Amino acid sequence: MVMKITLGNKRIKAMEEALKSAFIVVREELDEHRDSINQNTNEVQSNYEYMCKLDSKINKLSERVDELTMFIRQLKGHEQKTFEVSSLTRKEQEVFLVIYMNEEVTHKYIGRRLGFTEDLVVCYIENLITKGVPVIKKRSSRGISYLALDPEFKAQQTKRNILNINETITESITY
Repeated sequence: MVMKITLGNKRIKAMEEALKSAFIVVREELDEHRDSINQNTNEVQSNYEYMCKLDSKINKLSERVDELTMFIRQLKGHEQKTFEVSSLTRKEQEVFLVIYMNEEVTHKYIGRRLGFTEDLVVCYIENLITKGVPVIKKRSSRGISYLALDPEFKAQQTKRNILNINETITESITY
């Protein structure tokens, strides 16, 4: 009986040793995976930071190009653009005024402001463009579309009221 207990103890110790070595192997593999994940995370973070720097530099370059373009236009005695615009419906004028009164707006903002659905706003924007209103569409880095007016058109509209916008429409939008 003592011999059976000794053999049983030896088997238990052998099993314990086998389990310990198996756990050590598993732990080493998990440590390798963790290190690999940490390296990948660091690489992703570095790439993100690099992309942010590139985006910043691209924005600065874009600003410089705009400045140079304006400077060249001044040197050439650039003539103002002439805009041929068809008459707008009352609703189109309302959409136009919301864009006109803001630097950049989204379809959603215009819809909320006027009580229209976004789809309806999209239709009105397409109508404005078709009728000759120079609406500029910009997309942010997050994929959001912004609408603005061509700065020259906006300046001319301010001076000459190209679209013949009625004061009652202006008052209803500026409430």
